[in-house]
Amino acid sequence: MVTVSAVQTSDLKLHHVTKRFAGDDHSVPVLDRIDLSVKSGEFVAIVGASGCGKSTLLRLVEGLDDQFDGDIEFNGERVRTTDLARGIVFQDHRLFPWLNVEQNIAVALKNSRRSKEENRRAVAEHIALVGLKGYEKHHPHQLSGGMAQRVAIARGLVNRPKLLLLDEPFGALDALTRSRLQNELRRIWEHERITMILVTHDVDEAVFLADRVVVMHARPGRIGKIVQVDLERPRSRSDAAFVRLRDEILADFSVPQDGAAAA
Repeated sequence: MVTVSAVQTSDLKLHHVTKRFAGDDHSVPVLDRIDLSVKSGEFVAIVGASGCGKSTLLRLVEGLDDQFDGDIEFNGERVRTTDLARGIVFQDHRLFPWLNVEQNIAVALKNSRRSKEENRRAVAEHIALVGLKGYEKHHPHQLSGGMAQRVAIARGLVNRPKLLLLDEPFGALDALTRSRLQNELRRIWEHERITMILVTHDVDEAVFLADRVVVMHARPGRIGKIVQVDLERPRSRSDAAFVRLRDEILADFSVPQDGAAAA
């Protein structure tokens, strides 16, 4: 069982964040004056049509891109580069095919200041957390898509980040596997209580998992509305209140113009 560390402030604040791609100073920005605050321990989902800039926004928060205007602060410090306090999981699991499960997770601990024994224990604990005990020595080609994505989630969590960013983590999976992993992610969030930000096209997924849903509009990428999800957990997709909220968000989606670049 993973030991939950003491609660620490891990608020995220974005102020007037604007992003244009290099060489496009006079074009419509992919992100335009984004203002957003996320509280410590909150689960926020960002939804919107392709081209609205939601994945680009996630990259800025992770520190993978420092070319933007405005300010991003996490834990009271300005974000300009990557940091172990912020983990990320992509749609593609990005596992190294020549490494087994425990080795792929341990890659994230390369810069850890903990001892080898502490790292070994952390890997074992996170393998158990994502339900892969017994698969430690398996390589990616021996895993299903859902299992590989669980490894990616464990790798994102093993450094005990205060913020976990998830960029369409279940988008490439079949419907049944996606549903199972949504339940797993919800269980992990309830256990860990770290801040999570999920980017998804799936409004049903957003309402099922998140405390708040941020709806983005495209060209330029702006926040259209922020919806508070006041539904009890565990949530039922067949519940009338769930369906009403999902349909309300779906109705607010804007359709991107032809030729809009994907986020």
